[in-house]
Amino acid sequence: MTTPADTQAIAERQLCGLVNGLAQRIAEHVRERAATLGLTASQATALREMSGPMTMRELAERMSCEPSNTTFVVDKLEKQGLVERHPHPTDRRAKHLVLTAEGAALRERLLGLLVVDSPLSGLTPQDQRVLHGLLARAITGS
Repeated sequence: MTTPADTQAIAERQLCGLVNGLAQRIAEHVRERAATLGLTASQATALREMSGPMTMRELAERMSCEPSNTTFVVDKLEKQGLVERHPHPTDRRAKHLVLTAEGAALRERLLGLLVVDSPLSGLTPQDQRVLHGLLARAITGS
């Protein structure tokens, strides 16, 4: 006999499997698109997240990784002439990461590639808003 707890556990396992599967498809999509531009997935993720000047810590949070890993990625982007480190306007201990003109242009190309055949492109804009709301609630617990 299946108990309510068993039913709940099965439902959560299935949902976790779907979320994990989607995350894997998105990661593969990013890897494929990044490779066409000569970037690693981590570099592409950093460029995607750099919507304006930000600190290394802010970028690490957006990339969901440790600042030390972000430093490695940014070092590579800096060597490629895509990112520069500028003095932070209010914190002399921090640096602001800023896209160069070349970095901004490459980011725009990347953003265009990421929406083509995206794992989420089969969802309507309304479906995407609903999914966004549900995932945000699941993450925040509210």
